[in-house]
Amino acid sequence: METGNKIIILDFGSQYTKLIARRVRELAVFSEILPCDTPLDQLNQADIKGIILSGGPNSVFDNKALTVAPGFWDLKKPILGVCYGMQLMSHRLGGKVEASNEREYGPSNLELSGSHPLFKGFSEKTRVWMSHGDRLEQVPDGFRIVGTSENAPITAMVHEEKPLMGIQFHPEVSHTDNGQLLLKNFVFDICGCEPMWKMENYINQVCEEIRQKVGEEHVLLGLSGGVDSAVAAVLINKAIGHQLTCVFVDHGLMRRDERRDVEESFHGRFGIDLIPVDASDLFLSRLDGVDDPERKRKIIGASFVEVFEEEARKLPVKPRFLGQGTLYPDVIESAHAGGPAQTIKSHHNVGGLPEKMDMDLLEPLRELFKDEVREIGRLMGLPEKMVGRHPFPGPGLAVRIIGAIDRESIRILQEADAIFIESLQSAGLYDTVSQSFAVLLPTKTVGIMGDERTHEQVCVLRSVNTTDFMTADWSRLPYDFLAQVSARIVNEVAGINRVVYDITSKPPGTIEWE
Repeated sequence: METGNKIIILDFGSQYTKLIARRVRELAVFSEILPCDTPLDQLNQADIKGIILSGGPNSVFDNKALTVAPGFWDLKKPILGVCYGMQLMSHRLGGKVEASNEREYGPSNLELSGSHPLFKGFSEKTRVWMSHGDRLEQVPDGFRIVGTSENAPITAMVHEEKPLMGIQFHPEVSHTDNGQLLLKNFVFDICGCEPMWKMENYINQVCEEIRQKVGEEHVLLGLSGGVDSAVAAVLINKAIGHQLTCVFVDHGLMRRDERRDVEESFHGRFGIDLIPVDASDLFLSRLDGVDDPERKRKIIGASFVEVFEEEARKLPVKPRFLGQGTLYPDVIESAHAGGPAQTIKSHHNVGGLPEKMDMDLLEPLRELFKDEVREIGRLMGLPEKMVGRHPFPGPGLAVRIIGAIDRESIRILQEADAIFIESLQSAGLYDTVSQSFAVLLPTKTVGIMGDERTHEQVCVLRSVNTTDFMTADWSRLPYDFLAQVSARIVNEVAGINRVVYDITSKPPGTIEWE
């Protein structure tokens, strides 16, 4: 794919590696993630203008510490080391790295003690986000210290002559003030990149790639009604038209009235060949008694593929490809990105696929983040109601019903969730938050309704604000609004007598509960 110029991120296992890539793309510069030991000949390409070394969970002193290819430090390209990347740079070039007595995790203050183009526009003190155990005690020869923090005497270093620089904090996370400014300084002022990464260009290029890959074959795509699968469907449809067939699998774990909404939207509006399948009995029977979230995801993933393959066999022309709306965050959290990141949770369309399939995967959105996908949807004429819809997990309510699943718990959660979403929309709050939903706990509590004792379930309301879905903060919804939603749920949903609100950010929590 033609990208003009690009920034390479070498992956050392940080959960934030792809967030660095996303931040660079926000600057309209293409970024690509490669394994940390990528050979020099791949990094010496003319269109690569700079390299960022990601953080990572390991120590440079580990027996199997991740490192770069031989001769890497002699590359004549700007290199920015982040956290572990900075420690590796120092360790390999003769500096002194030691285990810190106090692990620094969370907010800290960066105090600049020198000037450098990397910190153009910074004040003397800046709040930054730390996550490290080891720390630098001495910089290598040729480097100078330009920043310190409370627990790290060397928080930023730069080489006097070579384009080598390192920072102990994470500029890619939203918790770091001026983090995007630092990346902007690196990408444009230091690397000399031009802003050439545009979604209009991506649409045309990926459609051409789809046509070349698919040829005269056919594609079967699982349409859920969410943003990702919707955009994937219209993108593939634009590329190959009648060679695409979409299947909507009702696994019984969808939002209320989901099947009706999907059929009305896609079958008529876009002229896409859509086959609705009611497979709720199959999914729910296989999930009967299963309370482990990873098992739920694996069962749902495998069952999805089974249903797709069964529908494929019924078609006049056998599909060669299975289309999916897999995004970057799906890949990173399932640790299937080709790097050493630790698994947080598997996704049904990444970690749940069986090793043997009758179809090859077609994932046109695999390298994109949610905001990029929404932009593509708008450019392709999808209605704002669909493009701006909050994310919904592939396993559906299976990962929002904590513990075992049955039809009654599904009914309860569908009703509670619908009330929450409808209330957000009526109050004009839906578009001010990034993702909102209800969770059903297996815990029962005592309550009083109509002077009678009740013993019913607990509903959790969850709402977060985020720009990337890799980090998120809980939404500060008005108290009066939460009180109204709570009253409606308790009064209108049989089976719930208590409503609570989740005020956990990501990290340390995840957005979904399972």
